[in-house]
Amino acid sequence: MPKDQPELDTSPPVSDEVRKTTCYMCACRCGINVHMKDGKVAYIEGNRDHPVNQGVLCAKGSAGIMQHNAPSRLRKPLKRVGERGEGKFEEIEWDEAYDIATGWLAPLRETAPEKLAFFTGRDQSQSFTSFWAQGFGTPNYAAHGGFCSVNMAAAGIYTMGGAFWEFGQPDWERTKLFMLFGVAEDHDSNPIKMGIGKIKARGARMIGVNPIRSGYNAVADDWVGITPGTDGLFIMALIFELFRAGKIDLDYLARFTNASVLLNGDPKSPEHGLFLRDDDGNPQVIDRRTGHLAPWDGEGVEPDLNGSYRHAGVTHAPAFHKMAERFMDPTYAPDKVAGRTGIPADRIRAIAADLARVAFDEAIEVDQEWTDFRGKVHPKMIGRPVSFHAMRGISAHSNGFQTCRALHTLQIILGAVETPGGMRFKPPYPKPATAHPKPHHGFKPGQALDGPHLGYPQGPEDLCLQPDGSASRIDKAFTWENPMSAHGLMHMVISNAHAGDPYKIDTLFMYMANMSWNSSMNTSGVMDMLRDKDENGDYVIPHIIYSDAYSSEMVAFADLILPDTTYLERHDCISLLDRPICEADAVADAIRWPVVEPDRDVRGFQSALCDLGARLGLPGFVNDDGNQKYADYADYITNHIRRPGIGPLAGWRMGDKGLQHGRGNANEGQLQSYIDNGGFWMEHVPPQAAFYKPFSKAYQEWAVEKGFYDSPQPYIFQLYVEPLRRFQLAAQGHGPIQPPEHLRARTKLLMDPLPFWYAPMGDATSDPAEFNVHALTQRPMAMYHSWGSQNAWLRQLHSHNPLYVPTKIWDQHGFKDGDWARVTSPTGEITVPVAHMAALNENTVWTWNAIGKRKGAWALDKDAPEATKGFLLNHLIHELLPEKDDGMRWANSDPITGQAAWFDLRVKIEKSAAPAESQPVTPPQTTPVPQGPDKLAWKVGK
Repeated sequence: MPKDQPELDTSPPVSDEVRKTTCYMCACRCGINVHMKDGKVAYIEGNRDHPVNQGVLCAKGSAGIMQHNAPSRLRKPLKRVGERGEGKFEEIEWDEAYDIATGWLAPLRETAPEKLAFFTGRDQSQSFTSFWAQGFGTPNYAAHGGFCSVNMAAAGIYTMGGAFWEFGQPDWERTKLFMLFGVAEDHDSNPIKMGIGKIKARGARMIGVNPIRSGYNAVADDWVGITPGTDGLFIMALIFELFRAGKIDLDYLARFTNASVLLNGDPKSPEHGLFLRDDDGNPQVIDRRTGHLAPWDGEGVEPDLNGSYRHAGVTHAPAFHKMAERFMDPTYAPDKVAGRTGIPADRIRAIAADLARVAFDEAIEVDQEWTDFRGKVHPKMIGRPVSFHAMRGISAHSNGFQTCRALHTLQIILGAVETPGGMRFKPPYPKPATAHPKPHHGFKPGQALDGPHLGYPQGPEDLCLQPDGSASRIDKAFTWENPMSAHGLMHMVISNAHAGDPYKIDTLFMYMANMSWNSSMNTSGVMDMLRDKDENGDYVIPHIIYSDAYSSEMVAFADLILPDTTYLERHDCISLLDRPICEADAVADAIRWPVVEPDRDVRGFQSALCDLGARLGLPGFVNDDGNQKYADYADYITNHIRRPGIGPLAGWRMGDKGLQHGRGNANEGQLQSYIDNGGFWMEHVPPQAAFYKPFSKAYQEWAVEKGFYDSPQPYIFQLYVEPLRRFQLAAQGHGPIQPPEHLRARTKLLMDPLPFWYAPMGDATSDPAEFNVHALTQRPMAMYHSWGSQNAWLRQLHSHNPLYVPTKIWDQHGFKDGDWARVTSPTGEITVPVAHMAALNENTVWTWNAIGKRKGAWALDKDAPEATKGFLLNHLIHELLPEKDDGMRWANSDPITGQAAWFDLRVKIEKSAAPAESQPVTPPQTTPVPQGPDKLAWKVGK
């Protein structure tokens, strides 16, 4: 080094302490190292020891600093003093806020608990919030899943005991062909990016199926620009080709699915099409060894796909026969579906051939012995290295449930679920539908609900109906309108409450659910409903309590605000009871903890519920002497026992011989153990249980040890979903509980026990010639719901959103850069800026979701681009379909699960003169927090 060269510190310390916790900038739940300096957050990086992200962190995670310091943070409890929607409040103390809330809620609990509607957004504490609602006694509880991806989750649970993302993942280490369907760029972002990187490094192939080629699809080896709403038709065509070519795993289907289970073949029987059962209720198969009937799980039984049973002149055949009939229907031949899907027939055939070639010609083996539930010892684990991943893109359609079931079926017939190289479940999944609770709706004044709100119905007897046939729930979940609505229908709560259908409510209580803006269909209409008054001048929905950390659009419509903390200021529990952080090779859960204390008079919402629960005397929230049971949410996490030995966290529980994992008693030092371990607990799945989890004796025994369930519960995949057949039989006139006449034909058609495709319901209610363009939204990697687009760092990536237009439409209308377009649907109109995108389905336009903001919200300047150029497609979407000939208006939802059909939207597009601002313009709301500064910097220390 030269003599006079100065010595430079090229790696100065960025902190004087590192605190490890869990990110909340999206739902990946990555581990983060929060660097502290002078007691403040200085820098956030990924935790390399964390099982989810292994040190990888995206732009959102790094920008958590600006989320924590956002000018829009609420500062104190607020009481409305103006009209709803204006945003005028006065600050009050917490005791007054609790008094107001208790004054509204206590009389309801004692007289009519159903008049409380309690719905939460993606808060990741649903096991806790549902516990609170159950104690209150209201049947009206659910979270965000009904307007997000319930089709995927419910289809997966009913078909195979789990689905993608939080239930399962591709075998990134071994897969050779990976197909990705309709995944938004913020969903499971870091793990998917890491996984794609692994398969790319190995030279494996990736096929992206999405109308839009952005994000993950941009790095796919092949892009299939499918027509929206036709994914199920494309998948059924792939299945058709595989069946036609005989490229299906028959041994896997016979052993590990109900393809071998016999169906009642008597068309005169009220059990026609149900499983043939013995006197103990066990579904029957034909045992290849004997040719006789045997229970599906009998010791040593070798189920036969071909054998049948004839009794009293009736032939009872395996479900596989029905499968072959359905899946070889010429309706699904590639030549028949090509025009509708936009995918040439030859390309469909080529993809099917590639799936077959990789699954069977490139099969892999893991040299690991394992024993199945029938006692058969398998010397090796046979792998079909084809994997799939899908999410909201194929789920958020009114045909999404059957589409998702078709995709699960495609995996299964290849033998590519829970086998090496295929799709793998994440503990505590898989869990079949029968291992989950059924929905409960028995409410009585002054009492807790009779069981969990949400679940998986097994037939009409499990619907949430009152004796007169009306809905028990305000969202009409678990009714004949949507019988299997496992996550509820949050998108229908406000419109039903406003209409008083099926009854009026008194109090709407919501947490982190921006229902007056980007989380509602028919945004303008919902705002009108929230502020509507009756003939007496009273609000139609009398009371609204809302909790949020930020001054969102929904804040303006509340009567009482309970201000939440940011994610760095509170305890959270990412629990095995709820949405754990597991990976396929390990079980894990995690916490958040206050790495900094709030500098405002705010409280974590879960802790506020502990306080309210005690004031209301809710069971589970008070001791026998009536005193508050849990001082706060941390106390609940530590000491709550859901069932003997099982609490919110599985790590570091107390046993007879000290600390143990999985089952055990409460441990006062549990949270500190998590903090000391980086904020998470993890235990690897034993090697002999790594695959074939539903069928493996070793996995079942390990799952009982860890507390996933209390006894071994092996099962086989349900390609033929018998509960659907039970609903179908009721619609055909069997049984004491039958659908209303106007829903009978729909139920018979759609509740099919085998997957099939039907056109999105909106296609039949709008003129496809006039509304000839599909319109979609998706979230960018840099944003998550509404939160990201207020973030000072992330706003620089997406400060407004154009409508992306494909080349064909761009040229048809003579669009040029800087142009605007009028976009019209059957229910609304917007005028917005447009941009050209060539890598897009030729009949589809799209935009980013949740960039557009209402003026006055989020502490943004009134002329911020998010409010002047940003926009929502939600103004074009209605929560109800247009009126039918019989005067009925059906929900704009999947008719089986109630999943909001966001992506069924059809529009027409016209060139427009450029307005001063995106249309429609919503009047500004007054903000209860000061507007943020023009420049927001964050620097701590020297």
